[in-house]
Amino acid sequence: MSRVSLDGQVAVVTGAARGVGELLARKLSARGVKVALVGLEPDALKQVSERLHTDSAHWYADVTDHEAMARVAREVKERFGKADIVVANAGVATGGPLVDSDPEAWRRVIEVNLVGSAVTARAFLPLLMESRGYLLQIASLAAITPAPMMTAYCASKAGVEAYAHSLRAEVGYRGVRVGVGYLSWTDTDMVRGADQDAVLRELRQRLPWPCNKTYPLGPAVDRIVAGIERRSSHVYGQWWLRGMQSVRGYLPALIGTAGQREMKRFGPRLDGMRNGLVGAGGAADEESRATHGS
Repeated sequence: MSRVSLDGQVAVVTGAARGVGELLARKLSARGVKVALVGLEPDALKQVSERLHTDSAHWYADVTDHEAMARVAREVKERFGKADIVVANAGVATGGPLVDSDPEAWRRVIEVNLVGSAVTARAFLPLLMESRGYLLQIASLAAITPAPMMTAYCASKAGVEAYAHSLRAEVGYRGVRVGVGYLSWTDTDMVRGADQDAVLRELRQRLPWPCNKTYPLGPAVDRIVAGIERRSSHVYGQWWLRGMQSVRGYLPALIGTAGQREMKRFGPRLDGMRNGLVGAGGAADEESRATHGS
């Protein structure tokens, strides 16, 4: 598919204070895109905005709050006149056995990753219909393959994948293209936060290659930018993820068998695992809810 020039377009990026969102904003800005940054860390968002090459602005908003996101959409329209690209990137994660999980943290992963993505789309689809634009939903390898100790994250990312595919059929005739972005373990605060737990880190290291590696952030975001330029239906942050699509039907049974052996091996070490949200982004989400009571 031919590439669309990004120069002069307006992109909205959620979860833009760090990681994928922050670097994506910088790379889009370097291509002439005006960027609206959305997240829960106003000071960090301000710093990101100040480093961009093009016109930008930032908004504090919880992506699960429909009123807040509708307000952001109105103000983006007032500020920039349009929105051509929306990247639903905001996400959180937790790990550990479901039976011992923190119910609030587990639910929050679903709320941010799945419900927040739908809230983001609902708020911005009217603008994307006006511009005949592009919505990119960031999913994960976790959407393709289940994994023990990641029930909330896998459920949320499988959910956003299915939701985005459904949405593509709904809005295509209105000129809006919808893509799903897949990332494996990528060097972000979220992954580094998960790796602070020895059990989660060792479980991941025991995965078969190439799933057991942590991949650099820059090349993955370059692939996302290329996908945005092409308005791609599927965007793969690592080259090998495309091949996972052809075998995904076999993975639940395979992982159900192999995963039992791994869990038996680690069973004695599971007591006392931290079961809240992981990484700096998770900490920011917890702080925001404590401060604002959401």
